[in-house]
Amino acid sequence: MSGNSSKVFLSQFNRETIDRGASKSKEIIWYFVKCFFFLSAFPFPSSFKARILRLFGAKIGEGIVIKPRVNIHFPWKLIVGNHVWIGEEAFLLNFEPLTIGNNVCISQRAFLCGGNHDYRDPSMPFRNGPIKLNDGSWVGASVFVGPNVEVGIDSVLAAGSIVTKSVPENVILRGNPAINIGARWK
Repeated sequence: MSGNSSKVFLSQFNRETIDRGASKSKEIIWYFVKCFFFLSAFPFPSSFKARILRLFGAKIGEGIVIKPRVNIHFPWKLIVGNHVWIGEEAFLLNFEPLTIGNNVCISQRAFLCGGNHDYRDPSMPFRNGPIKLNDGSWVGASVFVGPNVEVGIDSVLAAGSIVTKSVPENVILRGNPAINIGARWK
C-alpha cells in the first residue's frame, strides 16, 4: 500500500439513511422467496411469479413474462405495466421506485441500478434515485441504466450501452456513454 492517506472514511457510512420501504422481516422473507422462485434456473410460470410479486406489494399488470434468474431487490417499490418482458439474469436494483410502462422489453442481463453513492463525500452516503421506462421502450442485453433516468416512449437502448441521463422519446441510443444514433420510427 502507498504511504498516502485516503480521504474516504467508509466507517462513517450510515446505512440507515435509506428508506427500505418494508420491515426487516418482510425483507428477509422476500430474500428467501426470491432465491427459490426468481433466482433459480427453473422456469417457474410467469403468472405464478407475478402473483408472488403482488403479494409482496408490487403493482403488476397483465401478460408479464419473467424469465429465470431475475433479481428484483424491493418488489414493494416496483410498478410494471401490461405485456412486459423481463429477460434472464436481469437485475432490478430498485432502492427507489422503478416504474415500467406497457409493452416494455428488458433484455437479458440488463442492470437497472437505482442505487449509487456520493463519491465526493468521505462517508459515501447513498445517492439513489428512481428509474422510469415508458411505454414501448426496449432495454437491450447487458445495458446499464443508472438512477434518476427516464427512458422515453418507444426508445431503444442498444445492447451493452451505459445510460446515466434521461432519454427522449423514439430514439436509439448506443455506446458508453450512450449517444443518440437516430430515430426508432421514422
